[in-house]
Amino acid sequence: MLIRCISCGAEYDLDDVIYTCSKCDSILEVLIDPQVSKDIFKCRKSTMWKYKEFMPVDESKIISLDEGGTPFIKCDRLGEELGVNLHVKVEGSNPTGSFKDRGMSVGITKALELNVDTVGCASTGNTSASLAAYAARAGLKCIVLLPSGKVALGKLAQAMFHGAVVLSVNGNFDEALEAVTALALEGELYLLNSINPFRLEGQKSIGFEIVDDLGWRSPDRIVLPVGNAGNISAIWKGVREFYEAGFIADLPRMTGIQAEGACPITNAVRKGAEDIIPVENPETVATAIRIGAPVSSLKALRAIYDSDGSSDTVSDDEILDAQKLLARTEGIGVEPASASSIAGLKKMVQTGEIDQGEEVVCIVTGHLLKDPNTAINACKEPISIEANAQSLSKVLKGL
Repeated sequence: MLIRCISCGAEYDLDDVIYTCSKCDSILEVLIDPQVSKDIFKCRKSTMWKYKEFMPVDESKIISLDEGGTPFIKCDRLGEELGVNLHVKVEGSNPTGSFKDRGMSVGITKALELNVDTVGCASTGNTSASLAAYAARAGLKCIVLLPSGKVALGKLAQAMFHGAVVLSVNGNFDEALEAVTALALEGELYLLNSINPFRLEGQKSIGFEIVDDLGWRSPDRIVLPVGNAGNISAIWKGVREFYEAGFIADLPRMTGIQAEGACPITNAVRKGAEDIIPVENPETVATAIRIGAPVSSLKALRAIYDSDGSSDTVSDDEILDAQKLLARTEGIGVEPASASSIAGLKKMVQTGEIDQGEEVVCIVTGHLLKDPNTAINACKEPISIEANAQSLSKVLKGL
């Protein structure tokens, strides 16, 4: 096992505290090649640590809240409406309500291996909520930087309640990340944004679970929201590792969905470019993907290109419509950013980018209650009635 630069190929030891390549400043990935049979996963507890041989950390130091093993729901009604064979992977069922818990479990475990005492991140909300919880679990000090006035209430409450030092930054996420990264490079804290390659090692377990849930085969396509761009590359890495281990025979097309107001990845894919042009002042109702300069953009673009995948954008209205559609058709409540995968699927089927009948897995990344204000604002006011049977009967007859 080792850390390698994705651009120049420079290699580093697993115990090096390093976030970008010291030779070319590009981003890094962890390489792991366990020689095991998939039979070893049988009868293990259904968490992401079911696949512990593929996790590059000391098993004896694992910090876990039983993350992973999230619901994999066959959505027949919505699939029939959209014209695809649809499964939805519900990451909002993780301990703090988002997929970030997978990465934080590995990242915090690595922090203990490195004997650091303080961890930190910049966040649009979910990363801070998860880091605060896992830092508390490990007994580490935690500091999080959040863009002032740009973080959904549910996520802010989690970060504060788990005891993190919460700093409200007068700037956007990209500026907050730049500040906390500078502090990490000075050795003041261990950075656990997705630029840390160990974060993505946890998130790749989504890919493991998808092919396991499907009976050791790949879907035609995996569709997911893209913000800081770590998740799409992590899931691709996970599926590819199982493919290279001989566990599955095919690979999926990776399809990333971005909001129209924060879409540097999609812009690059449309041009066939190898790198992004950052979006200044990104804006969308989907706060979790309101990011203009994603740090994992190179990895994301390679995942899309290598898998013969694609990327598209959706409007805020399309996101909010898809959020309701998923909740009211299949009973799955997600925050706006999560619904972008459903919105993107719907749009791409209509345009012919996704074929009728494809087997599609949509990743929904965070729970509905992460952003309760947006959910409430998108619905009608409760109906006011008198406390008697006659008033209730009148309402029921009108349904």
